[in-house]
Parts: sequence; structure tokens; C-alpha cells
Amino acid sequence: MELNLQWLMETMMGEFTLTVLFSMIPVVELRGGIPFGVTLGLPVWAAFIAAVIGNLIPVPFIIVYIRRILQWMRERIPRLNRLVDALERKAHLKGRRVTKYKYLGLAIFVAIPLPGTGAWTGALAAAFLDMPLRRALPSVIAGVVTAGLAISILTYGVASLF
Repeated sequence: MELNLQWLMETMMGEFTLTVLFSMIPVVELRGGIPFGVTLGLPVWAAFIAAVIGNLIPVPFIIVYIRRILQWMRERIPRLNRLVDALERKAHLKGRRVTKYKYLGLAIFVAIPLPGTGAWTGALAAAFLDMPLRRALPSVIAGVVTAGLAISILTYGVASLF
């Protein structure tokens, strides 16, 4: 039986793209993206790559622009002030945990595969701690890859049971 690489790529492209998009959602992120991709039929390694890519796409934009966006929201849409306050409180609360160890702390925080941690919250904390993108981004990437490996191992273990 001949392996048709083009057919394989075309078949997987839709699932791969859906997994990238699904992993961009703030609460879901990579922790839900990898099991989602595997459920769609992707191999664990492909789901891992798609989820990491999807989880990382918003990070630079969050680090660079979130404070400006929140300030704009305060000025233009006062009804959203409670939401902005909640986001700022969350960022400062999570930022306290990161402050002591700075970039290593940021990587560890993002790597913990629990709710309330992850790339979005880590990027938000980095923005409010005034971490420069060039220093914060490698920490977030390291955390996302570490979390992705942990989730992939868990997903592969659970999937192999069935």
C-alpha cells in the first residue's frame, strides 16, 4: 500500500487548522486544543504542533497592546469598566506570583497546566509587569511547549487506553 502524502496533508489540513483556531480561545488554549485535535483524528504530535501555534499567536499582541486596548475601552466604553477592572486585578494577582523569579517564573507559571494559568494569563501578567516582548516571549514559549508536552503525554496515555 503506497503512502499518499498529498492525500494525508489535505485530510489533516482542516483538522490542523481547527485545532490551531480552537487553541487560540482564551480559556481553552493548548490544554483543550491538544485533546480536541486528537479527537478530530490528528496524531498527538500534529495536535501538539497545531495547539502550540494556536496558543502562541495571540501572545505578542497581548503583551504589546493589551494595556492600550484596556485604556481605550475605559475611555470609549465606560460600561466595560468592571470587565477591565477584573482583567487588571487578575493580571496583578497572577503577576505577583511571577515577579519574584521574573522570566523563569513566567515560564513556570505558563507551564502549569491548570485553569487560570497559560499563555493568555502569562502574557497579560507580562504586560502589566512591563516585561519587554523580546524577554517575555521566550518565557511564554518555553511554558507553552512544556505544558503542551505534559498535555500530549496525558492525552496519548488516555487515548491509548481506548
